[in-house]
Amino acid sequence: MAVASATRTLTMAQAVAEAIGQEMERDPNVFVMGEDVGIYGGIFGATAGLLKRFGPERVMDTPISESAFIGAAIGAAAEGMRPIAELMFVDFFGVCMDQIYNHLAKNTYMSGGSVRLPVVVMTAIGGGYNDAAQHSQSLYATFAHLPGLKVVVPSSAYDAKGLMIQAIRDDNPVMYFFHKGIMGLPWMAYFEGSTTPVPEETYTVPFGQARVVREGTDVTLVTLSQMVHKAAIAADELSKQGINVEIIDLRTLVPLDVDAVVRSVKKTGRLLVADEDYLGFGLTGEIAALVAERLDSIRLKAPVRRLGVPGVPIPYSRPLERAAIPQAAHIAEAVRGLMAARVA
Repeated sequence: MAVASATRTLTMAQAVAEAIGQEMERDPNVFVMGEDVGIYGGIFGATAGLLKRFGPERVMDTPISESAFIGAAIGAAAEGMRPIAELMFVDFFGVCMDQIYNHLAKNTYMSGGSVRLPVVVMTAIGGGYNDAAQHSQSLYATFAHLPGLKVVVPSSAYDAKGLMIQAIRDDNPVMYFFHKGIMGLPWMAYFEGSTTPVPEETYTVPFGQARVVREGTDVTLVTLSQMVHKAAIAADELSKQGINVEIIDLRTLVPLDVDAVVRSVKKTGRLLVADEDYLGFGLTGEIAALVAERLDSIRLKAPVRRLGVPGVPIPYSRPLERAAIPQAAHIAEAVRGLMAARVA
């Protein structure tokens, strides 16, 4: 991890593009492929400027055939390359899931370790700008459920750069999810807290190390991605009411920093898990279960609370979308409920 002071700020989009560019300079085996990653620079800016620097042989616009270019990335990795493949939206993975969960996730295991697949698959997640059910999901828990994939979900420009460099250098397949609403794009509303100081030099953020965003004593709030910024807004409001919230940003789901969660819940005795993925069979349930399995060493003052997207497609309507996806006000309300609750 970088120790030098950072005197400039970058958006998350700029940080991701810088990380990829620095790794492409360092290692000629790194290349980028995907839809509109070249001239356009990626529709969310994650590959901006790379085509001009490295040319079309290393920054390749692909046809709209996700199964084909994910398969090509797997083959290239098996032959010693280090591809970064971008799919525009996580929702589009449905057309190439066989390549991901039957090949990318399993072929190292099934070859007895003789085939390494250092592939980074990056994609945009999340709602908040009314793009309806097929362009607004998060779905990282789906991939965390599949053995063989590392799952990375940054919430700030600093983490975005360090985690991307770590992902590119990893010899295992990495799924890298960036939230559209924190990329810093001028054409859509975003949470400005994701634009942070970023060192110019290369650095890595290790996988499996959660970040304590805010120290607190009353409630542990476990979350990630854009929800970190909503949690910070809620925590600021709650502090005015005398409620001290500790926010844990998981950063990665696989590997998962269980120890950071347990340490915090031991301190506060209360746990809220807030997520933009679906509530059922997802991250919120996993974290709640991991804490429940450790109740011999954790004394809970109130039952665990969970916030997530209910089992419905993400609505197009702005009021309905805001009702389906947890907002800062929902988080604050849930925390107040935790403070009033008691374990029987």
